[in-house]
Amino acid sequence: MEGAMNRLRALAEQGQAVWLDFLSRDIIHNGHLQQLIDQDGLAGITSNPSIFEKAMGDSETYDTDIAHLVGDGSLPVSRIYERLATADIAAAADRLRPLYDRTDGRHGFVSIEVSPYLAMDTAGTLMEARRLWTEVQRENIFIKVPATAAGIPAIRELLAEGINVNITLLFSQNVYEEVVEAFLAGLEQRVAKGAPIDRIASVASFFVSRIDTAADKLLDEAAAHAASEQERKALLGLRGKVAIANAKLAYRRWQKRFAGSRWERLRTRGARPQQLLWASTGTKTRPTATCSISTS
Repeated sequence: MEGAMNRLRALAEQGQAVWLDFLSRDIIHNGHLQQLIDQDGLAGITSNPSIFEKAMGDSETYDTDIAHLVGDGSLPVSRIYERLATADIAAAADRLRPLYDRTDGRHGFVSIEVSPYLAMDTAGTLMEARRLWTEVQRENIFIKVPATAAGIPAIRELLAEGINVNITLLFSQNVYEEVVEAFLAGLEQRVAKGAPIDRIASVASFFVSRIDTAADKLLDEAAAHAASEQERKALLGLRGKVAIANAKLAYRRWQKRFAGSRWERLRTRGARPQQLLWASTGTKTRPTATCSISTS
């Protein structure tokens, strides 16, 4: 445990911020989350409906609240889930609030995701994102919105309204370009209204391991039909490397977009650059941590 903690601290010294890709009421109540924050340097938490499904299904901690919310059956299942999830998000955000204050709002965030059923519905995404933001009522949360064709305009509008956004399900460089554009345009739209932008936060979550899962399968197929042993070895030598290469390209793109006159105009008004977050960095069979680059 000591070695693991030291490695987490070492990451922080390199400008990295470790996020936990898991949340449950149990780790909030039993002190484990506080220990991760205080001793291991945890800087943020992300969640999604699948994470909460596992948390609620594997623990009896939620049973009393579920029974109360079920009541006479007037609340739909989606609203019961939302009430439980937002309560956990608020509690986790409160645990991380001292870090948020200590770092002037650069770390200490918790993410909650809009329903995946709204991924192709801009209006629905906006409605649910606003409701989640209002219901949790914490400055140090992100609303997670997927980088779909319908999600991009929602991202821009939410940022213009002053809502922190975590853009999820990012794989493509071209889509990342659209995400950065939505971020910049959202801030510019807010400036045009005379609203402040100095406390707006956003991260763009690039998925790592899932790219290698897909790429390695293609490399294996190509290697099986290679024309020579040399070609076969060359193809297999690329396994596990495509996702990291993609992440490096994204970081280079980040460096380019958060420079120049357009960004400087926003920076002089207090804007902070949208951070990159490396998501899906480990096995899906247990809770994993993701790392976000501290780009401020």
